[in-house]
Amino acid sequence: MQVQRDPSNVAHALMAAFPPRLADDVRRVLGVVPESVTAPTMPFEVEVEGGTVAIPSRIYHEEPGTGSERGLSETQQMVLHCLYSRHHDGRVRQRHLEQILASGEPWAVPFVVRLAGEYVLEIITSIERGLPGLAEPRSAQRRLYGEFIARNPAFFARTERRVVSYWSCYYRRQYGAFGIYPGSVLLEALRAAAVEQVGTPWPRHTPPPPAGPREDTPKGGMAAGLDGGLLVRADEVALQAAGDGRP
Repeated sequence: MQVQRDPSNVAHALMAAFPPRLADDVRRVLGVVPESVTAPTMPFEVEVEGGTVAIPSRIYHEEPGTGSERGLSETQQMVLHCLYSRHHDGRVRQRHLEQILASGEPWAVPFVVRLAGEYVLEIITSIERGLPGLAEPRSAQRRLYGEFIARNPAFFARTERRVVSYWSCYYRRQYGAFGIYPGSVLLEALRAAAVEQVGTPWPRHTPPPPAGPREDTPKGGMAAGLDGGLLVRADEVALQAAGDGRP
């Protein structure tokens, strides 16, 4: 069922996805975003820059026309890409995600981490390619993501569970062990960033790592693979994936 939009409510929902200091920039961006008959859905809350933001799980606006971004500042373009990384079409999500991966802005990080917990494998691969600093100890990128996870442990735990659920539901045949699934490798890199930030072990909500290396564990990459046969109920995936369809 479609949720009908109220223009003022839609603007409020989209502005709530960013820290208050960006309010003028977000308003400028909304000036080039086409109207939608369907309102943003199911916001999730995270802490960013000492405050709480509420980011829509999905938006349904068409992309701005060609040339619409030319009048936007660099920050405003980043805001626009963040918003469209929540688009209901996975191809649109991926296209805009790839524009924000190099950002050093803390408010862009939750948009990326949320996508790490979704089911489109091409998006997960894009994140791994676009965050090379996660594999580098004490890098600026590792610190940026480690700080975010340290401030949002419950959000990261949900992300972990989602990754396991989607692997079990959609990718178990392709990746027989969770540890060789790209989403698992990405989680390990994010977890390592959190450990480096807080200086203590980080809770795990995924299958445990193997006792030793396996022949089917990928060499190199962001992190060593994990092994595990955790069976996750598909109805959990169905609940989490509501509205996540990729055409």
